[in-house]
Amino acid sequence: MIVGVGIDIVDVTRFAHALERTPSLAGRLFTRAEREPVGSRARSAASFAARFAAKEAVAKALGAPRGLRWHDVEVVTEPSGRPALLVGGTVAEAAAGLQVTGWQVSLSHDCGSAIAVVLAQR
Repeated sequence: MIVGVGIDIVDVTRFAHALERTPSLAGRLFTRAEREPVGSRARSAASFAARFAAKEAVAKALGAPRGLRWHDVEVVTEPSGRPALLVGGTVAEAAAGLQVTGWQVSLSHDCGSAIAVVLAQR
């Protein structure tokens, strides 16, 4: 059963400029693991923008409750390459209140935009 759906879109260039203007922003928005290089390459601005969109989409899927913390939802990549969500703290509490038992997430970026769709399931 679907408990909630969230979708968010981010302008990649605008997001990249925000990260450049405010170097501490990446640390506030993303966990250490999310900021780690992918293989030998630094994560792209489009990848960061898509992950940020996913965090926003999670909040929307939960009904946008106040007090969610950015680090309490982490976008990870499964061995297959498929994105997945790890939740804890404030996000896990909000999800438990809605009896969310699973998540589906899809990320994409093209033509200067990054988008994420999140389904919260029971």
